[in-house]
Amino acid sequence: MSSATRLTPKAMLTPKILTTLPQSTPKSVMADLVAGITVAMVALPLSLAIAIASGAAPATGLVTAIVAGFLISALGGSRVQIGGPTGAFIVVVHGVIAAHGFDGLVLATLMAGVILVVAGLLRAGSLIRLVPEPVINGFTIGIAAIIALSQLPDAVGITLPAGTPAEAMERLPAIWAARDSLDWPSLAVGLATIIAIVGLRRAFPRFPGLIVAVALASAAVALWDLPVDTLGARFGALPASLPMPSLPVITLARLIELLPSALIIAFLAGVESLLSAMVADRMVQGKHRPSAEILAQGVANIGSALMGGLPATGAIARTATNVRAGGRTPLAGIFHAIVILVVMLLAAPMAGYLVMPALAGLLIVTAWNMSEPQHWRGYLTTGRISDRMLLILTLVLTVLADLTVAIAVGVAIGLALRLRRRDVPPADWTPPDR
Repeated sequence: MSSATRLTPKAMLTPKILTTLPQSTPKSVMADLVAGITVAMVALPLSLAIAIASGAAPATGLVTAIVAGFLISALGGSRVQIGGPTGAFIVVVHGVIAAHGFDGLVLATLMAGVILVVAGLLRAGSLIRLVPEPVINGFTIGIAAIIALSQLPDAVGITLPAGTPAEAMERLPAIWAARDSLDWPSLAVGLATIIAIVGLRRAFPRFPGLIVAVALASAAVALWDLPVDTLGARFGALPASLPMPSLPVITLARLIELLPSALIIAFLAGVESLLSAMVADRMVQGKHRPSAEILAQGVANIGSALMGGLPATGAIARTATNVRAGGRTPLAGIFHAIVILVVMLLAAPMAGYLVMPALAGLLIVTAWNMSEPQHWRGYLTTGRISDRMLLILTLVLTVLADLTVAIAVGVAIGLALRLRRRDVPPADWTPPDR
């Protein structure tokens, strides 16, 4: 970008809605409305499923989609970004809740929001270039594997003992030990949902097949009175309104204790939102404002935390759905949040009939798509061997160790490799006399 077209510091933080709204026409607003409704139908079951997989109450997923989704679109630096809870956070959120309770997660999300606001104000959006691509790909595939593993019991109706750890090395033996509890109706519903989602997506790419597949599976269970676990039976009725804002318990000791988790949440929110914005740029031939996007992610996570929601970020799949459905301005994301709110206010009791194997099947498909299997061959056959090894190392550490360790080790080794590839003089090199 030339100096003549470079944005001023103020413009870098200006929300896209302020530059796109004056250009809106009744036709473009209607297109955004249709796109917003379409994305809402995709986001509804996903938000519920992500919250459940994270170990939180289902309603927290809807609260996050409504509050954070609205703020990310209203304040963000992308024309078409759709924000909300995403699968990338499941592993982190589950771990924070297990170690510190849901109140600890709220505080960690609040802290992450503040970190992102500061990063946005410091124009740190461009720092994503420092994160090596093999690290991003490695931990994305690793997270996808953990999500699929976590949903396997619900998808096939296996009942695990209470307190079964979420770690892969301990969960896999527990699933195998409980294999005799497999429930055939649940397995049939889970498989049917996966097949329906894949089939509808291929036959009707613009159609919100996720909610249709889950709704049909749930309707079949109710119609034939199958003995399959439902959302209402496990969690009770969903609230039909948003909660009142509140602050978690804040002490210096808790701030220090939760700082590592907050940094990971902020890192994931920043990286995923900027990756999503870059994908969206290619789809609409646009250019997002990284610093404004990071600032919006910070405000959205603060807002979500104050409302008792989950961490949020830009969602690549929902953003792509928005573009394919005709969304071209941030109004589409705002409409998406409003539609979810209306559904929550008017149809919350109906969500209790959604069946757990269908929601688990939905997340398994989401995890598969999240891992981008179409790129696996390229990861393993092209580029430097050091990049391949870095991807595999990050993936293995993500699944078998800890996401924090995976990111820290991956980024450190990636930056070291990048420095090594430069023309750095050897240690015994001395400058010439002047």
